[in-house]
Amino acid sequence: MSLDKIRVLIAKPGLDGHDRGAKIIAGALRDAGMEVIYLGLRQTPQMIVEAALQEDVNVIGLSILSGAHMTIFPEVHRLLDENGLHDVLLTGGGIIAKEEMEQLYKQGVGKLFGPGTNTQEIVAYIKEWYESKYGAENGN
Repeated sequence: MSLDKIRVLIAKPGLDGHDRGAKIIAGALRDAGMEVIYLGLRQTPQMIVEAALQEDVNVIGLSILSGAHMTIFPEVHRLLDENGLHDVLLTGGGIIAKEEMEQLYKQGVGKLFGPGTNTQEIVAYIKEWYESKYGAENGN
């Protein structure tokens, strides 16, 4: 895998049809120099992990506004582990209570972001994660 460009997969799992925030994040990450693969609406955890395998991504970002985050994030994390994708950052956002964000973090999910988060905060988080994982010389 080439480490000179951060590859991010953005997906909207479940039946939630509100994708404006996911598209804004995808654009901000792309504008920051990351390669973004946007899967779109109504993705299953299996579809997301299969795409992550095929696209050789570094990061998966899920946008969940349906309230299913306590089911979907752990399932995607489990499937990543099952498929040997231990080095992929699983992050995302939505309407998620702080206590649930902390619980998901303890289960191995990366930082989660709520509505109104500045896109530059998300860009910085992904770049910092990538640099800590692969070294500053490989970042964008």
